[in-house]
Amino acid sequence: MELRDALSQIDEIRSHVALSQVFRGYRSFSAVISGIIAVVAAAVQQRYVEHPATHPGAYLWIWVGAAAVSLTLIGVEMTWRCRRMNSPMQTRLTLLAVESFMPSLIAGGLLTGVVYTMVPGIFHLLPALWMLFFSMGVFATSRILPRPTFWCGAYYLVAGIITLALSANGRTLDPWMMGAVFAVGQFITAGMLYWTLERRHGQSTDDNT
Repeated sequence: MELRDALSQIDEIRSHVALSQVFRGYRSFSAVISGIIAVVAAAVQQRYVEHPATHPGAYLWIWVGAAAVSLTLIGVEMTWRCRRMNSPMQTRLTLLAVESFMPSLIAGGLLTGVVYTMVPGIFHLLPALWMLFFSMGVFATSRILPRPTFWCGAYYLVAGIITLALSANGRTLDPWMMGAVFAVGQFITAGMLYWTLERRHGQSTDDNT
């Protein structure tokens, strides 16, 4: 029992130490690319899906696809940086970042599936709900990211609430409702990451790897 308690305490200490460190695996480049992907997705919707309310499947293909591409690119960069740093602490922080963001991602995915298959009458609320779930994910991971990223979560929270309030006019499925919110949000995130994490430590070997 004593050995088990000791190991448990060591693991708890490591968790606290990890939370006191800054996760360096998510950088401005990935945020900028994800913002550009949001713009491209909005342009594709505007060109090919004029009436998303009557073609919800096509709408989902565009935006779920855009999210999948963004998350894949971010995951690849995080994995690459984690391996280049070769730091047990950064490896632990990478896993913690994924674990922190995953619940909101899973919840958003499950909600999307339920709305599409069982409650199509509230399909127009999905953009607002996506923004709210995304804000929860940002808040959850902001504890190990530079402190200003908290305000990125606040931005998505406010955007989600405003979009929800505007849902009565039926315009929430317009392409630039999603495109503008996520593009601006990701560009803001990129700026904050660069200013707080990359610019200041641009000459650091660890940060450039």
